[in-house]
Amino acid sequence: MHKFTMLIAILAIFSSCAKDAASTTGTDPANTVNTGDRKPAAEATYISFSGYTWEVRNEAGTSGPGPNYWSSASSNVWVDSDGHLHLKIRKDPATGRWLCAEVTTTQSFGYGTYVWKVEGAVDKLDRNIVLGLFNYKSGDDGHHEVDIEFARWGNNAWPNYNYTVYPATGSGNVSQTYELALNGTYTSYKFTRTATSVAYKGYHGHNLVEANSFFPWTTPAGYNVSTLSLPVHMNLWLFQGSAPSNNQEVEIIIHSFTFTAA
Repeated sequence: MHKFTMLIAILAIFSSCAKDAASTTGTDPANTVNTGDRKPAAEATYISFSGYTWEVRNEAGTSGPGPNYWSSASSNVWVDSDGHLHLKIRKDPATGRWLCAEVTTTQSFGYGTYVWKVEGAVDKLDRNIVLGLFNYKSGDDGHHEVDIEFARWGNNAWPNYNYTVYPATGSGNVSQTYELALNGTYTSYKFTRTATSVAYKGYHGHNLVEANSFFPWTTPAGYNVSTLSLPVHMNLWLFQGSAPSNNQEVEIIIHSFTFTAA
């Protein structure tokens, strides 16, 4: 699921990355992977990536975030011969619709470190495009969500790099934004969840070398972080369902996702 009041308002409404996604259920506090809390649907599409099974979102109509159309077509989501995951927003020539991409683990994850190694100009995304890497409990919007989002939320004047954490109970997320400017297209991102905090950090390149790190941030002391085991989502979508302002398709490559239990 900030320094600027308006940005807080926008994020509170729209930045939960996977609203209305396929249902999952959080579990009790855990430091290990929980493998049994989702049942495969006969009509669902699954892929194998980074040693995990992921369900690919596919819907006939529109749903949030956005609202958007979501496609499991191999031209929207695929794993290449090197084992890298591709997420793509593309325009369907037959319908004129912009089709977005999302994948969700069939497992849930608790306390530990989550790391994504990404290829793509995530600092140069169109103002209407959002890339999300996150934990989320479907059906409980405003709670149990830990986000890394690359987005300007439709406004080029707003920062393009966002950390957001939603509480276990109550209202009010905490978040931090930065202006991300990269020298290349290979970067890594991580957050570490404990029973009392979420700590973030990014890295230039695919080696997590401290000298290449940027934008560390930790939730404020005493903040009511989620203690549930939660699925991992990755999605590429359009803010408010608006077409890219440059009318260009976009593709992001995830080289790997890893989880290390605490």
